[in-house]
Amino acid sequence: MTSRVDSVGLSGISGYPVMVECSISSGLPGFELVGLPDAAVRESRERVRAAIKNSGFRFPVSRITLNLAPAGTKKTGTLYDLPILLGILAAQELVRLPREPSAFLGELSLEGKLRPVNGVLPMAIAARKAGIRTLYVPAENAREATLAGGLTVIPVKEVRQLAAHLRGEFSIEPEPAWQPEETEERLPDFSDVMGQEHVKRALEVAAAGAHNVLLVGPPGSGKSMLARRLPSILPDMTREEALEVTQIHSVMGLLTPESPLVRRRPFRSPHHTISAPGLTGGGSTPRPGEISLAHRGVLFLDELPEFRRETLEVMRQPLEDGMVTISRANGSASYPSRFQLVCAMNPCRCGWYGDPSGRCTCSQGAVQAYLSRISGPLLDRIDIITEVPSLHFDELRSTTVPESSAVVKQRVETARAIQRERFKGTSCRCNANMQTPELRRFCELDETGALLMQQAFESLGLTARSYDRIRRVARTIADLAGSESILPEHLSEAIQYRTHQLIQN
Repeated sequence: MTSRVDSVGLSGISGYPVMVECSISSGLPGFELVGLPDAAVRESRERVRAAIKNSGFRFPVSRITLNLAPAGTKKTGTLYDLPILLGILAAQELVRLPREPSAFLGELSLEGKLRPVNGVLPMAIAARKAGIRTLYVPAENAREATLAGGLTVIPVKEVRQLAAHLRGEFSIEPEPAWQPEETEERLPDFSDVMGQEHVKRALEVAAAGAHNVLLVGPPGSGKSMLARRLPSILPDMTREEALEVTQIHSVMGLLTPESPLVRRRPFRSPHHTISAPGLTGGGSTPRPGEISLAHRGVLFLDELPEFRRETLEVMRQPLEDGMVTISRANGSASYPSRFQLVCAMNPCRCGWYGDPSGRCTCSQGAVQAYLSRISGPLLDRIDIITEVPSLHFDELRSTTVPESSAVVKQRVETARAIQRERFKGTSCRCNANMQTPELRRFCELDETGALLMQQAFESLGLTARSYDRIRRVARTIADLAGSESILPEHLSEAIQYRTHQLIQN
């Protein structure tokens, strides 16, 4: 007696079709799983055995062989419990599998109830692309699965219910396509921050072009407060971007049944003790790290010099490519990592170097040693470096209400709309992602601008990369001003964001 049940597997953040083949034959009783199962898949034998018995079915006292095809691809996780159970029941003709192309996935409890699994959205998308019409998933994963579109999603609570449905004794209603409710979730607002108008301007430019930022200032000047308010002025994600982000969060088990779609741009703020694999991803079975969880959002690194240097250096390639590839003995996986890097740091170990109060106790050598913790190649990948000075008492006591994030966001969205129109038909989405062809076409400088750029290049010791980054930032400043061309004042503002002593040392 044989049967075949369609399922789906997960590799990285991509799904792929899996066929569960079951053979029940005479011979010494046994239960064999083949097809490169990991420990969690092998343990499914005991869960399936108990679930079959506790759901009112007889477990066959025969030789059972189950193959997970393609047999050369390693299978991980508990999601194969349900298709394995159905393969055994179908081989005994205790249930009849659907005629239309259908796939099953889910973890079983010993009682025969379905438990949710991670990564349902990428697997649902893979099932749809493979021609599957109906997807049977645990009830708690059903809303998430409907986001894939083009699938009939059947929410399953327990084995008894599913068996009755397959025998035609009972009908499980398909899960309706999930639609997000309009909720007013208030993000931290720029109007909460007194003073620091030049820093807010720098963050506005950064948001408009998705540029990387470094804030340098003494303790208590508001660096973290400002950085945490950046998401409030970022443009809303498109549905395509939301699905990209949701797939990553789905694999990591960060979604909830009530809200299966990530609608706000991620803001990730790992502690400085994080390891390199924790930042970029890793593990024996590669999993996404913080830079991938920040995809299409913000990665905030507070107290930047306190991070281990080797941890920071692994970000250099993802910052350029927007993708990170993790290779291990068990295989490799690639994860998207198109994030906006925002960093904050003190100017020295005590934090008060350069402050008018004269409170700094560090020697010049100690200051240089502290600043040298940040490598030149990493600084070269940061577009905007700005000082965040201490506030005066009068600024803190001011009764003037600062500009709200909503007002700034309107300007940012106008600039992003200009960029979408400019890059229509290309893979580029914003100014920070421009490559050489786009730079040549959209960032031409007139003679005055070229002379200004030459003077900055020679006096500041700029590299070719920083030259391109200045032009990208100048293009964003011009977009905020509604200018078709880059004017000298736009270029001057972009250059001033590259004049910090960190770069010149």
